[in-house]
Amino acid sequence: MEAKKMMGCGLYAVVLILFCNPIQVRSDGSDHKYKVGDPVPLYANKVGPFHNPSETYRFFDLPFCSPAHPKEKKEALGEVLNGDRLVSAPYKLDFLQDKDTEIVCKKKLTKEEVAQFRSAVSKDYYFQMYYDDLPIWGFLGKVEKEGKSDPSEYKYYLFKHLHFEIFYNKDRVIEINARTDPNALVDLSEDKEVEVEFMYSVKWKETNTPFEKRMEKYSHSSSLPHHLEIHWFSIINSCVTVLLLTGFLATILMRVLKNDFVKYAHDEEAADDQEETGWKYIHGDVFRYPKYKSLFAAALGSGTQLFTLTIFIFILALVGVFYPYNRGALFTALVVIYALTSGIAGYTASSFYCQLEGPNWVRNLLLTGSLFCGPLLLTFCFLNTVAIAYSATAALPFGTIVVIFLIWALVTSPLLVLGGIAGKNSKAEFQAPVRTTKYPREIPPLPWYRGSLPQMAMAGFLPFSAIYIELYYIFASVWGHRIYTIYSILFIVFIILLIVTAFITVALTYFQLAAEDHEWWWRSFLCGGSTGLFIYGYCLYYYYARSDMSGFMQTSFFFGYMACICYGFFLMLGTVGFRASLFFVRHIYRSIKCE
Repeated sequence: MEAKKMMGCGLYAVVLILFCNPIQVRSDGSDHKYKVGDPVPLYANKVGPFHNPSETYRFFDLPFCSPAHPKEKKEALGEVLNGDRLVSAPYKLDFLQDKDTEIVCKKKLTKEEVAQFRSAVSKDYYFQMYYDDLPIWGFLGKVEKEGKSDPSEYKYYLFKHLHFEIFYNKDRVIEINARTDPNALVDLSEDKEVEVEFMYSVKWKETNTPFEKRMEKYSHSSSLPHHLEIHWFSIINSCVTVLLLTGFLATILMRVLKNDFVKYAHDEEAADDQEETGWKYIHGDVFRYPKYKSLFAAALGSGTQLFTLTIFIFILALVGVFYPYNRGALFTALVVIYALTSGIAGYTASSFYCQLEGPNWVRNLLLTGSLFCGPLLLTFCFLNTVAIAYSATAALPFGTIVVIFLIWALVTSPLLVLGGIAGKNSKAEFQAPVRTTKYPREIPPLPWYRGSLPQMAMAGFLPFSAIYIELYYIFASVWGHRIYTIYSILFIVFIILLIVTAFITVALTYFQLAAEDHEWWWRSFLCGGSTGLFIYGYCLYYYYARSDMSGFMQTSFFFGYMACICYGFFLMLGTVGFRASLFFVRHIYRSIKCE
């Protein structure tokens, strides 16, 4: 009865939160029809250094002309998590109303405001706006460095005239471009008060592009022929790797295992007193439960949940939910789906822990709930404090933090507990094809390359080599301004990653058992998850060699959140590696007769 009540509360909370913070399946605004002279919504979003995507500030943190009564747009959960803070802009772009040169305001910038703008221009600040849900980008100014070697001699200019070019089809807005007038500049090089006239002009043009296709131009950049060639090269490279690896492993393992089976069958017929060798020799220890079984079961539960989350995200991506500039849809989906899949983590961890004859399933459930969320929470608290210190839009408002806490308290935790109770009551027994002896055998001395770290290095390198080309495009999208829309290719690469991880872990598990080392449980998990460590190593390379990110806030955001993502990959791929190894080990020991 209590379980049903908790389930009801959890589902009610999900409905309430989704009602208040919906996933924006389409923010194109299919009802956005206008008549001549109708006001079309224009929102100023944020400004920030172009090379530091996480370091963004409110548009009016800089001393622009602000409207008399600025109106903040109500935002969904994902938009707030994305750092969007939309507020009404001072420009009036009414439907089909051309304007030659309209003055927004005349403003006398103080020395401090001039220094503020100069600092922004020197850091390549850009602005972002949304007009009828279409994004607008532009730079605030330019730095003139020609013929000057000393930075103190550089000239800093602020653009004061924006020209909007808007395309329409009948009663709909289809496209908008904003460009700055290169001749309308304000010199900010000296610390003195400056008079500025902020201006804009508007030109409307007709187009035949239908309203339904107006967002397509933003996804074309990632579908250009030379980009597609690189993506297909990445897939072909990965497929060749997979085919070679799987062919090699299948040939070797099938031949070796066949010889093993023939040899063991012959040994049984020939001499019962002959000493066994190889993986059959440790049949009484191979299914001995691992150390730290509670942590192991919790890691499997968290990994299974993250795997399910990834699959659901791919499904949403493939059906077109995450089209370009669907503000915050990915973050909303991540939060909601993670909350709803917590029952999977509870069920998997609890049932496996009970199969391993664990004595305290409640403590195991607490460990499962905090294994991934704990490090993520600590990282978030530190980075949110940094964002607050910088007054950046990445700092979450108190209300959003309360919403996330309510999702955790009313959805995630109850579903985790319900899953744990269901797992405990499933009463499934661990399926071991051979009996485990009372006392463990001693593991013979092994060479250094059979240790955990060298094996993890070998296991992680091949899966990483299959995905590293695609990683660049993902990083350039998440930590840059490139648009990524080829989710079908990404899904193929993900499938390849899973296959390679499973095969390489199975191969290393076989060689470990053949060396009479029966402690394969943790090793298979660590070897499977080691690709996450390689991805974090790639983060170092990307930060220093492929990006221009700088500053304490951007650096801490990049390495902090990438550590959480790579840790999630470690748990997910570790689970895949262990499950594949468990299937393989059960299969080979089921195929022989053991005393």
